[in-house]
Amino acid sequence: MEIPSKYNPSETEGKWYHYWLENGFFRSSPNDREPYTIVIPPPNVTGVLHMGHMLNNTIQDILVRRARMKGKNACWVPGTDHASIATEARVVARLKEEGIDKSNLSREEFLRHAWQWKDKHGGIILEQLKKLGASCDWDRTVFTMDEGYSESVIDVFIDLYNKGLIYRGVRMVNWDPQAKTAVSDEEVVYRELNSKLYYVRYPVQGENEWVIIATTRPETILGDTAVSVNPRDKRFSHLHGKKVVVPMVNRVVPVITDNYVDMDFGTGALKITPAHDINDYEIGIRHNLEVIDIFNPDGTLGVKAEIFIGMDRLDARDAAVKKLTDEGFMVKVEDYVNKVGFSERTDSAIEPRLSMQWFCRMQEMAGPALENVMNNNVKFHPVKFRNTYRYWMENIKDWCISRQLWWGHRIPAWYIQGGNEFVVAGSPDEALKLAIEKTGNDKLQVSDLHQDEDVLDTWFSSWLWPIAVFDGIRDPENPDYRYYYPTNDLVTAPEILFFWVARMIMAGYEYRKEKPFDNVYLTGIVRDKMGRKMSKSLGNSPEPLELISKYGADGVRVGMLLCSPAGGDLLFDESLTEQGRNFANKIWNAFRLVNSWKTDDKTRQPLHSASAIRWFDARLSEVIERLDKLYERYRLSEALMLLYKLFWDDFSSWYLEIIKPDYRQPIDKESYKKTISFFDRLLRLLHPVMPFITEELWQNLETRSNGESIVIVPMPEPAKVEKKLLTDFSYAKEIVSSIRTIRAEKNIPRKESLPLLIKTNGITDIPPFGDVIVKLCNLSGITTTDRKPENAVSFIVKTTELYIPMEDKLDILSETAKIEKELEYNKGFLDSVMKKLNNERFVKNAPEKVIEMERAKKADAESRILSLQERLKILRQ
Repeated sequence: MEIPSKYNPSETEGKWYHYWLENGFFRSSPNDREPYTIVIPPPNVTGVLHMGHMLNNTIQDILVRRARMKGKNACWVPGTDHASIATEARVVARLKEEGIDKSNLSREEFLRHAWQWKDKHGGIILEQLKKLGASCDWDRTVFTMDEGYSESVIDVFIDLYNKGLIYRGVRMVNWDPQAKTAVSDEEVVYRELNSKLYYVRYPVQGENEWVIIATTRPETILGDTAVSVNPRDKRFSHLHGKKVVVPMVNRVVPVITDNYVDMDFGTGALKITPAHDINDYEIGIRHNLEVIDIFNPDGTLGVKAEIFIGMDRLDARDAAVKKLTDEGFMVKVEDYVNKVGFSERTDSAIEPRLSMQWFCRMQEMAGPALENVMNNNVKFHPVKFRNTYRYWMENIKDWCISRQLWWGHRIPAWYIQGGNEFVVAGSPDEALKLAIEKTGNDKLQVSDLHQDEDVLDTWFSSWLWPIAVFDGIRDPENPDYRYYYPTNDLVTAPEILFFWVARMIMAGYEYRKEKPFDNVYLTGIVRDKMGRKMSKSLGNSPEPLELISKYGADGVRVGMLLCSPAGGDLLFDESLTEQGRNFANKIWNAFRLVNSWKTDDKTRQPLHSASAIRWFDARLSEVIERLDKLYERYRLSEALMLLYKLFWDDFSSWYLEIIKPDYRQPIDKESYKKTISFFDRLLRLLHPVMPFITEELWQNLETRSNGESIVIVPMPEPAKVEKKLLTDFSYAKEIVSSIRTIRAEKNIPRKESLPLLIKTNGITDIPPFGDVIVKLCNLSGITTTDRKPENAVSFIVKTTELYIPMEDKLDILSETAKIEKELEYNKGFLDSVMKKLNNERFVKNAPEKVIEMERAKKADAESRILSLQERLKILRQ
């Protein structure tokens, strides 16, 4: 069968992906087989494929494809997240381009635009995942604002509210002025900034004295309602109970005492702005201070600031510095490094702000979620993340779940006209019924109720993902939920361990009394080769689809996996995807070589081919055993390297080289048949990592029927491994490598056959796999001798001395120098071994097996040294 000389991924990938979809190989429904389930971390509906997605989904696809080939009923559920903040920002920006301002639209009009945008752009990333080869059950695709999913989210809100776990109240929240919404603590990213520390003096009322405070935010002085000192700080004891005048606005405020004040920070006196700092807010509650909110929702200064009204907060800072300086209140300015919180979504500096919000109590739900990770019921890979998880869960705070947006799940709270009362219900009719019960007013109408304007935090829907994708909230007895839940593996990034993973575990125990998944595989962050996080702003993030176009999906998958230890950051270099492409070409060329061989019924199987088959059979079984263990431990990168070396080194460089027939000669049928069988098993092992090229070649190994695919064939199982066979072949490989080195050093042509002599010390000892050595080294024969022949090059393998007679080809001086160098190395090696064996502490504490190994090394080194010394003695005669 003729196949092209070069592998062209663009000709095969689309063809086979269409074939897989057409034949429904990725579809799953409950049956009597063991399920294997993964739910995709839903990418933002606004998103396009980036390098993090490439890594994450490559790993998921490997696990799913392998499980499918292991006979499990594999189900990989895809979907997208509605991403409230990001999507609303995109839609607002798009409307702005069209000359439409969100503030001029009704909620219904805006949502109509948002749904149109989602319908147009929302499926892009899932289509891109298909290019990567993702074997999802696309019939099960879920969007977090699908009707059924949305009902599940609202049902959970109502349930938790009725349990007393959701409440409403005024709290200090993290406010994103760009998105004009509250965000949770976990959505705040802190960065160190080079700032300024401003020292400002406040006049003491009625006295010729000043109190100096230090602040990084002089614009917030406009909201000050007290100055606080530590009651133990004797420097300020004379000011207790007095008042000071706030600069710029001349507000008279009290001097209060509070143990929170750090006597060593700044001057020891602290300005208190309850509306704009969480710690000041707590102090304000303790001392019943006035709260003055000087900011508008967009971060500009409001009317309560009294001055700089309408000015952006950063511009107001510059204006405040100038005014304080001009009016003589500024004492000095110092450089200062401090941590500032930024919105994870918009990268806008967070503004602490008092706001009426909805919160979810977390402590009660955190208990089972912490216990079941720490007892290994839910396993983390790598395990180091358990400590990070425990710290967060033991210090968990209530979750601010409301967002001041329109795109998302609208909070099902209904306010009753004419008062502050509200009810929580899933529909206007249910709300009316509850409102009548609550007020006793049976004249109420639906028009008397107004639904809360806010939506729920996006994570409040995605924490239900493993349950809700199988409709487990609305219908916990349905067959899909009972069969697929709990899922098996979750593959995600450590940075959303708390946003998402922890909350899914909480939801699992709250609604099923069961974990949502068995294992959590935490990938690292994809960085460039300089260690910088990949980002479009830095211009260091390659376009994934361009990489696929250039190197093929299989090449990219291999490249991603080559640099991806679990939990460790990935230093991505495009040369890795090139290496992946080269590996695909190696596989292709190996198949072309085998495919070019002709068989002949009359050709007998050579001994070296029979030996090679026995060895590679054993080697294949050994690798399959090791692969199973590596996959069990989620060591996917190591598993790939093992497969890479198996195919490139063991199969291509050794096995094929041994059995390859002479030029234009046929190969015996038995060896060819066995080689095709090996190729079949190798392709199956490689398929989860490299799905496209393995399908293409598997289809070409023999005639296939329509509907057959490597996707659904069983993964090879290991046979019993003959360890001695593998040890013997390693010994033969060392001999072959040594002889090849001698040929190269002495410039002896490959076509010139050489004799090989083995020193036996009176015992006949032809090495195992002698027929293989003869074939690969073009030897005229292997014989034994009890002494070194004259004019021979010698070398040692293990403890055996071997010779190749050189006649007049031997250079005594260079041979002597070579042996002296080898002797020096072996003496140094023996010294290092003896240091261990002469160390009483080592001998006393090391396991017996380790000590035996060191003693064996000692014996081998001593034997080699003796042989080398003898060879030097002969050469110098």
